[in-house]
Amino acid sequence: MRGVAWRRITGGTGWRRIARQIGRSVAVWAVSTLTMLVLALLLPDFRLQSADGDSATRIALTAALGAGAFGVLSAVVWPLLVRLLLLVPALVLGLLVFFLNGSLLPLALRLNPTGRGAVAPETAVIVAAVMSAVASATGGALAVRDDEAYRRRLHRLATRRRRTDPPCPATPGVVFLQLDGVGHDVLTAAVEQGLMPTVARWLAADDPPPAARPTHRLTPWHTDWSSQTGASQLGILHGSTYDVPAFRWYEKDRGEVMVCNRPTSAAELQRRAIARTGGGGLLTEDGASRGNLFSGGAGEQALVLSIAARRRGRENRSRAGYFAYFSDPANAVRTALSFLAEVAREIGESTRARIRRRRPRVSRGGLYPLVRAFATVVERDVVVAAVMGDMLAGRTAVYADLVAYDEVAHHSGPHSRDAAKVLTRLDRCLALLARVAEHAPRPYRLVVLSDHGQSPGETFHARYGLTLADLVRAGCGLHVPRRAERTHSGTEARAAVRAALRRPVEEGERHRPARRREPIVLASGNLGLVSFPDVRHRMTKEEIEARHPALLTTLANHPGIGFLLVASETHDGVLLGPGGTEIPLADLDRDPGPLAGFGPGAVEAVRRTHSFPHTADIMVNSAYDPADGEVLAFEEQIGSHGGLGGAQSRPFVLSPLELSAPVVPGERLTGAEQVHRVLRRWLGELSGPGVPLTGAAVEEDERAA
Repeated sequence: MRGVAWRRITGGTGWRRIARQIGRSVAVWAVSTLTMLVLALLLPDFRLQSADGDSATRIALTAALGAGAFGVLSAVVWPLLVRLLLLVPALVLGLLVFFLNGSLLPLALRLNPTGRGAVAPETAVIVAAVMSAVASATGGALAVRDDEAYRRRLHRLATRRRRTDPPCPATPGVVFLQLDGVGHDVLTAAVEQGLMPTVARWLAADDPPPAARPTHRLTPWHTDWSSQTGASQLGILHGSTYDVPAFRWYEKDRGEVMVCNRPTSAAELQRRAIARTGGGGLLTEDGASRGNLFSGGAGEQALVLSIAARRRGRENRSRAGYFAYFSDPANAVRTALSFLAEVAREIGESTRARIRRRRPRVSRGGLYPLVRAFATVVERDVVVAAVMGDMLAGRTAVYADLVAYDEVAHHSGPHSRDAAKVLTRLDRCLALLARVAEHAPRPYRLVVLSDHGQSPGETFHARYGLTLADLVRAGCGLHVPRRAERTHSGTEARAAVRAALRRPVEEGERHRPARRREPIVLASGNLGLVSFPDVRHRMTKEEIEARHPALLTTLANHPGIGFLLVASETHDGVLLGPGGTEIPLADLDRDPGPLAGFGPGAVEAVRRTHSFPHTADIMVNSAYDPADGEVLAFEEQIGSHGGLGGAQSRPFVLSPLELSAPVVPGERLTGAEQVHRVLRRWLGELSGPGVPLTGAAVEEDERAA
């Protein structure tokens, strides 16, 4: 039985398969030779010369041997070069492979025994890129009807690092594909606008014929207060979001700022989650984690942040996906060209936004075009290729994260033209994985989900002329920097500060050294955190008022702030709002106060965050306008997430109808921990890995029962 399955994947044996392979290689060689001859005629800095004369036959032979040498170098030397690239930052990988590929061409011409060639360095890059692209297209065209060759190539890609090849089970596997930052409302709008035809077909939402039936169901779910990837993905993969109050926060007991996308912080959060739940994660049994912050307990990991902080072998292991993908020079050239095109596209779009004076708008210069191109091209291509390899290797559970939309929406807006184009490209990735599933050695169910959405709106600084840190400093009686008062809204900002403090804030006010350490102010989208590092415990409202009498009043009455959460000696915890509003957490069910406009689940989310050991001294949520769904980000983002308010708290799960419904009708799917239990239940329904219910997961299930 195992031999039959292997032959199904590898295409069998015999002279016919060998003949087909030889025929494709000869055809690619011939086309590459012709391409080199054409480029030598068209490019003035690229010449081919024969040692025995410049006859057409000699030149053709020189081109043939040069093309052959280039192909051999690409197959033999290129993987070694890419392995060395694991030592460089991933951001520059796309550009480096583009130029290193060009360095192989002069070497190939020097190895030619029948002649020589001369090529300028900049021309060598162009020639090598064109030849690699043409060779890749030719090989793909010849193999278009040869599904077995396609399966063989991806199977080798996926199993290069596997020591054994266990038999593939006949039970279905699951691919969980996370579309980072895509909210439920954004997905449904994209389907209605025809931007995502694959999802529309799965939902039968594109006016199908009567014979068509939906294959998937779309279910919204609601995040915790901290609506960001760190909390949501930790909960989805490891079953616990406990003590993750934001994307970044200060821990007084350790004297350290935790940041979810910092390798050391991700490793620590994963360790805490495993200790709390007593389990390894969603992907413990024959799982693969690709492009995620956390491993999920998977045995196969690539591009996983929580292992990137480990040294030597583990660090290279975290970048193994790049080596596997870029070891094919055709992939390297295709992705590098797309990378450059995306950089140019971003520069053009940002220039157009400035010329047309679009509002809201944030700065998109510096390294951002490179960051965007990496997220939307390099990361996408590498992760999708890794998932395809996992499917063709027959893995039981795969979880992968595509961050393209989230990165673009932060700077262009969640409903921008840029973001819409990214959604269309992500839909093509879904279509490709669906086609690969048809050729996999076992059935697969594709589950698409998101970790949070994004809420639009201008930044707090753009509207009021000062940052949250500036406002906190003003409330503490500290110097407010000049830069905060030189924006288009500076007058309104100064008026708001004066009204709250009942004293003037002069532009020329000198810095007065504080007798105590200044507060640490951190931002996570439209969620702000204020901590006093010199006080070892979480300060209460009474202690804060004794130390800085105007601070809480300044924050609560500012028009850009929705509400505050602070501890209290009298009521355990209280919610503060404008006009002196002060509501104990225990009374929020009767009177939600400022939380009334933030939708269902806001009260429970705030209470849960209050119970965390590392909740900040002051938790600040920006104002939210339910009419247009806009929030005010404390970071420089016009599409933000991290707090409460609008679409950021409403992600989705798109699941096959063969799997049970995530929740019974009429109930809400709330929190990443509940999503984790749903995904684990689906794995059990498919006779996949059984992740034991232990620790906090048992307690949660018992409470739910």
